[in-house]
Amino acid sequence: MTGATDSVRVVVVWVPDFPVLACGAQDGVPVAVVHRGAVVACSASARAAGVRRHMRLPTAQARCPGLRVVERDLAAEVRLFEQVVHRVEAEVVPRLEVIRPGLLAAPARGAARYWGGEPQLSARLVGTVAELGLPARAGIADSTFVAALAARRGDGVVVPADGDAAFLSPYPVGVLGVPRLAELLKQLGIRTVGDFARLPAGRVAERLGTEGIGAHRVARGGSARPVSVRTAVQDHTVQRLFEAAEEQLDAVVFVALALADELHERLAAAGVVCGRVEAAVETADGRILTRIFRHEGRLSSRAVAERVRGVLAAWSETGLLDAGDGEPGIRRLTLRPDGIAPDTGSQGAFDGERDTPVEVERAAARVQAVLGHRAVARIVEAGGRGPGDRIRLVPVGDIPDDGAGASGGTWQGLLPAPHPAAVYPVRRPARLTGADGAPVGVAGRLELSAEPAFLSVDGRHPAGVNGWAGPWPVLERWWARDGGRRIARMQVTTDDGHAWLLLVDRSRWWVEAHYG
Repeated sequence: MTGATDSVRVVVVWVPDFPVLACGAQDGVPVAVVHRGAVVACSASARAAGVRRHMRLPTAQARCPGLRVVERDLAAEVRLFEQVVHRVEAEVVPRLEVIRPGLLAAPARGAARYWGGEPQLSARLVGTVAELGLPARAGIADSTFVAALAARRGDGVVVPADGDAAFLSPYPVGVLGVPRLAELLKQLGIRTVGDFARLPAGRVAERLGTEGIGAHRVARGGSARPVSVRTAVQDHTVQRLFEAAEEQLDAVVFVALALADELHERLAAAGVVCGRVEAAVETADGRILTRIFRHEGRLSSRAVAERVRGVLAAWSETGLLDAGDGEPGIRRLTLRPDGIAPDTGSQGAFDGERDTPVEVERAAARVQAVLGHRAVARIVEAGGRGPGDRIRLVPVGDIPDDGAGASGGTWQGLLPAPHPAAVYPVRRPARLTGADGAPVGVAGRLELSAEPAFLSVDGRHPAGVNGWAGPWPVLERWWARDGGRRIARMQVTTDDGHAWLLLVDRSRWWVEAHYG
C-alpha cells in the first residue's frame, strides 16, 4: 500500500444540500435545484419522494408531483458560501481552499495542534458554520478525496493516518469518479475499491493508461496526482494593473476571463497543470483580498471568471470592497496558479473514441464567449426510434446528461439499418398517392388504403413509386394527459433513383430523411 505518513492531513467541511439552502428553500418543502434540465441538488423531502441528483427534471417531477423547481444560481451560491469561508478563515484556519460552494478544505496538522487535536478541530469547524445557521459536517484524512467522503459519512469522522486505503476499500468503484473506468472494472468483476487497489500497478498502467493510474493511486490511499511542485524558476502568474481604479465589477470579470485564457496558455506551453488558482484583488486603498479555488485542470476560462464574479459580488455585498475614506475601486487583479504538476494528458475512451482536443475546446470557448454558450456544439449519440432522435447536440465543454448517452437498450419501434444519409432538421411535406391520384392512408391496423404509386416531395412533380417497406408503427407518450403521439414510418424508393423515409402523422405525409 502507498503510505501517507509524509502527506499533509486534510480537513474538509461540507454543508449538505448547499444549493438548496442558497435558494432560500423552506423546511419540509420538496425542492430541486436544476441546471440544464437535470437535478444538481434536492432537499431531504424531495429525496424521500425518490428524487436524486443527476436525474432528468421530467423524471423528478413524475416521482414528486409537488416538487418546487429552482434554476441554479451559481453566483448566489458563491456569495452565500463566502460568508462561511470568511468566518472559518477568521476564527479557525487561516488558509483554505474552496472546492465548490458548500465544500471547502484546509490543511489539518497545524490547526489540529492549535485546537488540541483533530476531533477538536472538526468540532470547532462545525460549530463555527452552525453559528451562521447552516448545517455542516467535517471529515479528516490524508487526502482531500477521502476527507470529503468521511464528511459525507457523518460529522466528525477522522480517518487514521495511513488509513485512507482501508477506509476506501468497501466503497464501490464508482466512487472514484471515473464512469468509463468503473464500467470496465465491473465488466471485469472488480466491484469495490479494495479489489481495484489489489491489482498490480504495472498491469493497471498497461491496460488502463493515465486515467487508470490516477484512480489506482487514489484506491491505494495516495493522491490522484503526483506531489505538487512549485518552481521559483518559472512563474505562471498573470495579472492586470488598471490605469485607473476600476469600480465596475463586470469590467473586472471581463478582465478575469482574459487573464484565465492567458493563464491556461502559459500552463499548456510549460506542459503543466495546476491544482488550485488563487485570485487576488488589490484595492485602490492598498488592501489585498484573496480567494483560492480548486482547479485540477478542469476549470475553463469562463468557469474561473464566474468564480471571480461570485467572490467579488460577495465582497461587495459584505462591504469588503468599500474604501471608507480612501479611493474606491480595484487597482490590480491577479490569478496565481498553485500546486503545479506535470500535465500527463488524458486517457481516451476505451471504445477507441477520443475526447475533444484541448486546442478545439479552447477555440470553441472563445467563440462561445462571443456568440453564447450553445453556439458551438458537438454531436453525441443518444437513444431514440427515429433517425433524428439518435443524436443530440451538446455544447462543447459540457458533460452530456444521463439521457444523452442512452443509445443502448431496447427501443420498441426502432428504425432498422441501413441508416439514412441525410436527416432533415425540419420535416419536408410530401404527398403519397395511389394510381387513381387519391392520397394513401394508413388504417389503425397498419393497412394501406391503396398501393403507393406516386410520391411528391415539397410540391414537386410526382415520381413513380417502385418499391416500399412498412409501415412501422410508433406510439409514444401514451400515458400523457395531453395525448400521445401515434405515427407510422415507411421506406419508399422512386423510379428517379431516390430512396426516402416517410412519416405519416394525423393523415399527413412528411419526408423525414433521404437515403441517397
